[in-house]
Amino acid sequence: MIAVITILFAFPLGFFLRRRLTAGFAYATLYLYAFTFQTAYLTRAWVGGDYSGFSREPSFGLSYGLVTAGVFVAGFALVALGHLLGTRRRTRHNTVDLEQAAT
Repeated sequence: MIAVITILFAFPLGFFLRRRLTAGFAYATLYLYAFTFQTAYLTRAWVGGDYSGFSREPSFGLSYGLVTAGVFVAGFALVALGHLLGTRRRTRHNTVDLEQAAT
């Protein structure tokens, strides 16, 4: 679920919002909501006997934390990339045509 949120929202938020801080905050809010929902869903399934998300033996879950942190960082990279491309698209290039100026 967090990967879907990252793919669907990170780049467009960075591209369409003018302030990168606002885009990052919006992405973090969406991500953290999805992360909470995903963790609760997987924990509930684990308590019910489904061991596809977590192992049978309760542990710290370092691998789950590393993967979710990696997705979080990748999302901020997509926000930054979207902001860079959006800023380039919005800026006007006030250039002078030197050939016309010389004549």
